[in-house]
Amino acid sequence: MKKASIISIGNELLIGKMADTNAVHISGKLLSLNIPVVSIHTVPDEIVSIVRAIKLAAEEADIILTTGGLGPTDDDLTRPAFAKFLNAELVLQNDLLQKIKGFFTKRNVPMPENNKIQAYIPAGTKAITNNLGTAPGIMADFNGKLFFAMPGVPAEMKKMLEESVLPLLEKFAEGQIIEIRKLKCFGAGESTVAEMLGNLMQRSRNPLINCTVEYGDITLYIVASAKDKERAIKLAHQDEKLLRSILGDLVYGTGEQTLAEVVGERLALYQKTLAIAESCTGGMLAELLTDVSGASRYFTHGWVTYSNEAKITELGVPAALIEKYGAVSSQVAEAMAKCAGERSKADFAVAITGIAGPTGPTEQKPVGLVYISISSQMECETKQFIFAHDRKLIRLRAALTALNILRLHLLKVD
Repeated sequence: MKKASIISIGNELLIGKMADTNAVHISGKLLSLNIPVVSIHTVPDEIVSIVRAIKLAAEEADIILTTGGLGPTDDDLTRPAFAKFLNAELVLQNDLLQKIKGFFTKRNVPMPENNKIQAYIPAGTKAITNNLGTAPGIMADFNGKLFFAMPGVPAEMKKMLEESVLPLLEKFAEGQIIEIRKLKCFGAGESTVAEMLGNLMQRSRNPLINCTVEYGDITLYIVASAKDKERAIKLAHQDEKLLRSILGDLVYGTGEQTLAEVVGERLALYQKTLAIAESCTGGMLAELLTDVSGASRYFTHGWVTYSNEAKITELGVPAALIEKYGAVSSQVAEAMAKCAGERSKADFAVAITGIAGPTGPTEQKPVGLVYISISSQMECETKQFIFAHDRKLIRLRAALTALNILRLHLLKVD
């Protein structure tokens, strides 16, 4: 299996002034050719650092691609770094120099003397045409591995990658197939899921199981590799079936599905309606639901009752209940859900109340304390949670958790 490593070169990437969009773009393009990226390195504009990164990447992969450091200024050091790695001299290529001069001639401006350096490439390598700028790329076949140096300017890199690099790589990696499946999970932490999967997440395994987490939403990637499409699909399918059997109801979807989409699909399937009453989430749950096209089929009412007065006047929560237990309590969450259900006549009603912080906590009611209640004609369930991190994360975790609880309720619908 041919694998790739990407090296992004430039101080600007290390000081938080610029996002490394090049590496993301290259990774996606390589995957479309069934070439997995096994590492991405970011290094400063220093010859020693660049050479070290190239050596490391060459140990990890068969294809090494660099971006950045091919300009005409003193901090553009990819050319001499490549030469040092290859133990080769930088040699002036007159045909490259003429192309660079022609670039400026077309614009009726004189070529700065500094640009001449861009016509030097390591002996024994090939230049890659840059149809948008002055910096040619470099390609080397060294010890059975392919090395590519491309400009850091995204537009120049993308065009060079598409026109010159990818066609070569397609032939180089011919005869290998990668099949990727995504399983979306919610309701347990990353460490819990990893413990449940055990040896299935070993790095030497095929398929390879990778895991990413965002706001409690876990995506498991099943990466199967084989010499033919049918075998790769079979391996991925077998692992998907195995993971589902282990994780059970933690798995809510596949691909790019969201919790809101899955919940909405099930509500629509069973022709059920939904109303919500939010306090600490301030409309975030309603936003998640209505981000899905066609939500009007099932989402009928939404209240943001942020104040105690709104809970009383808009929903009908008894004032005595708030006085006795406080707005952040299981009793008030349950009353909010039941009142929302009664006023909307919806089949399901969801209520959220909590302390998102950083102000407002007490010793008994800390920041992150949230109560979520789900009410239906059959039952009313209220759960307590304590979410960590900042205000935004607490609110989003609360909204997503409410969706997940509703999803689990909907699994019981016949």
